[in-house]
Amino acid sequence: MGVKIIEQTESAYSYPLLIKNLLTNSLVRSPDQEIIYRDEMRYTYRDFHRRVAQLANGLKGLGVKQGDTVAVMDYDSHRYLECYFAVPMMGAVLHTVHIRLSPEQILYTINHAEDDVILVNSELVPLLEPIYNKIKTVKKIILIKETDEAPKTAIKFETDYETLVSGSKQTYDFPDFDENARATTFYTSGTTGDPKGVYFSHRQIVMHTFGLMTGLCAYHSQAIMTSKDVYMPLTPMFHVHAWGMPYLFTMLGARQVYPGRYEPAMILKLVVTEKVTFSHCVPTIIHMLVNSPVIKTVDLSTWKVVIGGSALPRGLCEAAMGAKINLYSAYGMSETCPLLTVAHIKPHMESWDEDRQIDIRCKTGLPIPLVDIEIIDPMGDPVAHDGVQTGEVVARSPWLTQGYLKNPEKSEELWQGGWLHTGDVGNIDTEGYLKITDRVKDVIKTGGEWVSSLELEDIASRHPAVSEAAAIGIADEKWGERPIVLIVLKEIYKGKDLEAEIKQAFIDQHDQGNLPKYGIPDKIIFVDAIAKTGVGKLDKKVIRGQYK
Repeated sequence: MGVKIIEQTESAYSYPLLIKNLLTNSLVRSPDQEIIYRDEMRYTYRDFHRRVAQLANGLKGLGVKQGDTVAVMDYDSHRYLECYFAVPMMGAVLHTVHIRLSPEQILYTINHAEDDVILVNSELVPLLEPIYNKIKTVKKIILIKETDEAPKTAIKFETDYETLVSGSKQTYDFPDFDENARATTFYTSGTTGDPKGVYFSHRQIVMHTFGLMTGLCAYHSQAIMTSKDVYMPLTPMFHVHAWGMPYLFTMLGARQVYPGRYEPAMILKLVVTEKVTFSHCVPTIIHMLVNSPVIKTVDLSTWKVVIGGSALPRGLCEAAMGAKINLYSAYGMSETCPLLTVAHIKPHMESWDEDRQIDIRCKTGLPIPLVDIEIIDPMGDPVAHDGVQTGEVVARSPWLTQGYLKNPEKSEELWQGGWLHTGDVGNIDTEGYLKITDRVKDVIKTGGEWVSSLELEDIASRHPAVSEAAAIGIADEKWGERPIVLIVLKEIYKGKDLEAEIKQAFIDQHDQGNLPKYGIPDKIIFVDAIAKTGVGKLDKKVIRGQYK
């Protein structure tokens, strides 16, 4: 006898999990709470609800219908937040364009996603100009003005964003439809080949929002979140829905601050003047801030910051905590919507000293509810959760992309064996914490043994002279590969001969039993800058090409 399916009364309402249902609560609980853009614009949730309806009406007036795709090219702003809701709530698909790709890659994503309308910030028009005549499906382009002055360009604009919004009807009856309808599409900045499109349904985004709320707001930890927090994203809104956080904080009706183009002085000004208490970013952003002279003049003791996208080096964590920033890690990827784990300190760890707690903050973290994480060996079998045995990290959750857009072969690779393959190598310890030790493609293979590039970068980051570090393997006739470490020194140390001193740090870790002898890098190379991807991660593909 099988399971018993519930009977549904003919008049019962099934309540589909749609993005519009994330929006209603804020108007009930906090209609007068503020949403702020830089130091230029502030309005209430009541205004926000009205503008979402006006944007939907304006797009409808331009011919946008269910199933169409609306692309957005903008900095982090209140306008982007309005698009997060209005476009998918209409039943259209929101394409958040990766503006840090090359123009040719941007062209590929626009044509591959079959965009119908593009909304573009005036400062980003130069990205469209060289590809304008190659765009295949776009019917109308809307200008987002940062100033009253229109850009000098051959591109024909249908209208501008504020005219579209302000001239439209103030109410919109957002319809019900299948919760599995596609809501969003965006593209990864893959290291090989064309960018890959990932996509998420309304149901997945709603489930992820509640997963975020449970993972960040429910558990006693060093950084619990509530509706009283003031939220400011420092992860681009084109990248995995700014980690889904705008949906969460809009549902909570919290105060939100959007910084536009990332500038250290503006970011720190907003943190202080708007009393921001929660942000999230990649390590590059925190590195930029802790090295800004302005940081010494501000109080950041109430600021909680989640690091993701790349491993959190211990040295950077120490520097941020020295500036009173409550810093810790989380983990996910474009394909996972993204949150999988958070590095919360368990209650019994609260009595530990700061040095020991930093070890936990820098781990990849504990799975949030409805996330299954496993470590598998090359045969696909699980390995022991002993904090030692490593393998590939695989995951299951209700909010993982079901494939790559129009790419069935790569989709099957992603989901081989019914688990989403992250491409990360890691281990799980006896407390249940995941620790990513490397990307599968970034592991340094020397003499038949694996060396973690992330571990080498972490050791280097602890030296007081080191600003940034990147470890790679270079070809070696005898050993296959040997590790080298690229170092960017802090300004006050530049020009000093520190090679022997920094190499000694690796030897010390070997002497303490923390690093095998074959993991000691052959060379320390001092550079002025290290190549990064469009979202601020170390670009190991480019770096390996430079030093092959």
